[in-house]
Amino acid sequence: MKSVSRVIPTGTISAGYRYSVGLKLDGTVIATGDNKYGKCEVGGWRDVIAVAAGNAHTGNAHTIGLQSDGLVAAAGWNKHNQCDVDDWRDIVAVAAGWRRTVGIKSDGTVVAVGRNNEGQCNVSGWRDKVAVAAGDWHTVGLQSDGLVAAAGNNRYGQCKVSGWSEIAAVAAGYLHTVGLQLDGTVVAAGDHKYGKCDVTGWRDVASIAAGSHHTVGLKPDGTVIAVGWNEHGQCNVSGWRDIVAIAAGCTHTIGLQSDGTVVAVGDNEYGQCDVSGWRGIRQLRT
Repeated sequence: MKSVSRVIPTGTISAGYRYSVGLKLDGTVIATGDNKYGKCEVGGWRDVIAVAAGNAHTGNAHTIGLQSDGLVAAAGWNKHNQCDVDDWRDIVAVAAGWRRTVGIKSDGTVVAVGRNNEGQCNVSGWRDKVAVAAGDWHTVGLQSDGLVAAAGNNRYGQCKVSGWSEIAAVAAGYLHTVGLQLDGTVVAAGDHKYGKCDVTGWRDVASIAAGSHHTVGLKPDGTVIAVGWNEHGQCNVSGWRDIVAIAAGCTHTIGLQSDGTVVAVGDNEYGQCDVSGWRGIRQLRT
């Protein structure tokens, strides 16, 4: 079986529920959109190497920032203690789900804090993980051997990933899970409503993102494809070019261009797509 290289996943842009977050070249963070509960109050963050925006489908969300020293910062809604990460150490990757935060330590073990009613934080036994993704009620972990583990709500089969192999990246939406295979094809499990899991025909994909009800794929030539719910135009990405990173929120999609600027489509009721003025956003490094 092929192995997945151990990398530090670096989230340079992230899309949450009604807001967007970007990591700048100087390690500072920018955010735009709905600031209920202070999830956009990241202006004081420094020395950040990855960001994650909570993609809650109900509006209550939080933002996570991973620092170069392995510490983690958090801002936003904390009813379930999902922002209580001050004591985390030696973290190399983070993910933010609805009401919880997940982190990978340098030894490949995983920590989680927040709501655990569906078992989505039951990750203490996980080992050898190189990436994590957090849906609303489930958590997904990618191992270095290309296999995938999942914990949490499985009502729609979103945790049925044990048969997946040779996976290079994972993404989790509201009720679905997406996996990018080493050969550039894509697999999906979970709720098929709106066609968000219709990815079997995708080829030559380099990166994936999962919104609440849509799935986005980035190709090596910088073009972008999307399937799923498109009521707000969040899947209208066929005209994008020169994209190097993507992120999918609840009802919007954002893309980072190679020159450090950002584009967005979808619902903009709260200004979550007001990213045209962003400059100097860090590009993905693996």
